[in-house]
Amino acid sequence: MKTLLFSLLLTISGLTTLEAQINENPILNLENEDKKRLNWGYYLGFNQYDFKVDYKYHDYSTWYMADQMLTSKSLGFNVGLIGELRLNDYLDVRLEPGLYYNQRDVGFKNLLDNSSKIVPVKSTYIHIPLLLKVSTKRLGNIKPYVVGGVATSFNLSSNNGNTQNITNGVLSMRKSNYYWEVGFGIDFYLRYFKFSPSIRGSFAFQDEITLDKAGDDPFLGNVKATYSRAIFVNFTFE
Repeated sequence: MKTLLFSLLLTISGLTTLEAQINENPILNLENEDKKRLNWGYYLGFNQYDFKVDYKYHDYSTWYMADQMLTSKSLGFNVGLIGELRLNDYLDVRLEPGLYYNQRDVGFKNLLDNSSKIVPVKSTYIHIPLLLKVSTKRLGNIKPYVVGGVATSFNLSSNNGNTQNITNGVLSMRKSNYYWEVGFGIDFYLRYFKFSPSIRGSFAFQDEITLDKAGDDPFLGNVKATYSRAIFVNFTFE
């Protein structure tokens, strides 16, 4: 994922520099694109989800249920639609509903008896961000921007309420959650459409793993809360 992000940043930087050097007075593509009140498009991309874990006890010399939780991350994919409302030359409100698929392998270790367990967590989210896009003045055929806002998601793979626990290879996940998001990107005005690569971080407000049965689970005794966080790399076509 680090290589992917570095490559994307390098590509954006290179394209921006090339645009500035070659097209000091460019022929403008899609001159009226930003004058529309409503705009539509779609996006494809990649994601990488992780867990931020809060522990009850950080002193592992404590005799009481000194557990650890680690996540092995992998790349998932995103696909979705874009609806954009133009407020003025620099501000747009965007709704970006999409389908996000990812798998995390979550490892648990009980330091008291040295037992361990790995649970694969496959998640399919309906993710709906509502974002404010703040753009610079158009520079020839490019326009950098930052974006931020809130989002909600519905986990179609949720098994919340399952009576089994981690010992049985089951991790109970919340059915829905809320996030705040922030990112940046660049609009490239091509001859027939606008292309926008972007990077965005997403951070959950609520505990993602339901810990109702923590008292009965030997691997969750030291886990206080878990929060999903993710990186999205999207390629937008409008």
